[in-house]
Amino acid sequence: MTFAATILTLYPEMFPGPLGVSLAGRAMAEGKWACETVQIRDFATDKHRTVDDTPAGGGAGMVLKCDVLARALDSAPAAGRPILAMTPRGKPVTQARIREIAEGPGVIILCGRFEGFDERLFEARPEIEQVSLADIVLSGGEMAALTILDACIRLLPGVMGAASSGDDESFEQSLIEYPHYTRPQEWEGRTIPEVLRSGDHAKIAAWRKARSEDDTRLRRPDLWERHKGVRVQPASGARRKDKEPDQ
Repeated sequence: MTFAATILTLYPEMFPGPLGVSLAGRAMAEGKWACETVQIRDFATDKHRTVDDTPAGGGAGMVLKCDVLARALDSAPAAGRPILAMTPRGKPVTQARIREIAEGPGVIILCGRFEGFDERLFEARPEIEQVSLADIVLSGGEMAALTILDACIRLLPGVMGAASSGDDESFEQSLIEYPHYTRPQEWEGRTIPEVLRSGDHAKIAAWRKARSEDDTRLRRPDLWERHKGVRVQPASGARRKDKEPDQ
């Protein structure tokens, strides 16, 4: 099954962009995924092909029109694919959500521009997920869409090679990844940690686990708190309920 990506954008020439090379480019050539763009401006009905207007209530910038966006979105049948709108007002995307999307038939991504979307679009199309990459503001949703697609494509069967090659990546286990080293063994007075040269796979695994946990605790306390919360739950994933007294 081909993973089908449809991008609604004012700048279709930005796609597939960097996703046309390296692993993603090869996967596209092999038919593992496909990328279709929809020019939002094609769905404007006035002679100037207007896609935006001034904010109601005043303020700087322009707002993307809900009627134009809805027509563009309705032209791309979902066919079981989730619909993402890239916006800094959205919920930060997680690796778990990326994995869910990659396991499905594809994705539709709506790229924001200017001051954002007319809110009525989301009221009228509640199936749209408002998604952000991080607590940053970009010039538009296209770069964020490319990032989302890259994260999905690398998880498609056969793209990375061995099925387990991504299991230890940052965020896959709610932790950031352990540090890596390679030759030369010594560089500018710094050497590869001895444990990694020991050949003792159990010690290496323990060292990597400890570094992953330590670095997550220091660099990403938010992830560390989430990780601790997962670890203290029973194996079933459910929290124990207080026993009721005997009747």
